[in-house]
Amino acid sequence: MNAPPRGPGSLRLSTEVDQAQRDGKAVLALESTIIAHGLPRPRNLEVARELEALARQQGACPATVAVLDGIPRIGLEPDELGRVAQDPDLRKLGRRDLPVALALGASGATTVSATAWLAAAAGIRVFSTGGLGGVHRGFVESLDESADLDVLSRTRITVVSAGVKSILDVPATLERLETLSVTVVGFATGTFPGFYLHSSGCPLDWTVGTPAEVAGIMRYQDALGIESALLVANPVPEAEQLDPQLHDQALAEALAGAERDGITGQRLTPYLLAALVKATEGAALEANLAAVRGNVRLGARIAVAFGR
Repeated sequence: MNAPPRGPGSLRLSTEVDQAQRDGKAVLALESTIIAHGLPRPRNLEVARELEALARQQGACPATVAVLDGIPRIGLEPDELGRVAQDPDLRKLGRRDLPVALALGASGATTVSATAWLAAAAGIRVFSTGGLGGVHRGFVESLDESADLDVLSRTRITVVSAGVKSILDVPATLERLETLSVTVVGFATGTFPGFYLHSSGCPLDWTVGTPAEVAGIMRYQDALGIESALLVANPVPEAEQLDPQLHDQALAEALAGAERDGITGQRLTPYLLAALVKATEGAALEANLAAVRGNVRLGARIAVAFGR
């Protein structure tokens, strides 16, 4: 049975998350878009359960975030996790969509922007995902930038990701993160990860080597009253990355296809990601999942270290 709604916007905590918070146990937020819209069925449910299990193995309580019947759920009961994985009509919700979804009683999987905001509202400080959104290629013409960046600029949460999606303009995204005062550190790396790739080639100013060091940064954010996010860039292991040459070729073909087919706006990212998976015969998906698994493990360890 779900715990009673409490907190901003009547957030409903799962039984496990509610108990974890009452006991002072580490909690790790997870997004639900990858489950509902990023993976084929039935593998998506298997992966969702696997990621939650990985968090528990590292000592943290998983809190997969979604909106069901107009109620933000912070942590999902087993039947709710199954619903997110199996309902083909589940919407994709960013932060801007939340008031509408709640008012209309709608259901949807949460993107990075919505997950980060809801998790922070529930008092959760660490969130693991695959890759962030960012500044799109050709920004000067399209002015296309992910809402993830704006939300991170005003939300005190630590996000563990394998950089930003490699279909984006990575240097421009890093410049934008700097402008928005989002702190970026590399975990055991001096270059920004490339999502499917171990490195994008873009250098980072700061590198950390342990979850305890990340937790120390978080404590100083609190002490200084800094309300923006901390981005921990955690690369996919080189042995599990997508072959760089294959990646570059598949991405070039996907970008050309999008221009040929007139794909722009919100349709562009899913089009490019699907094209990459198809062109690499699924290797891009496996690299993505390898990155997510690593981010969940690290995020859980950071949450535990911060709790100490």
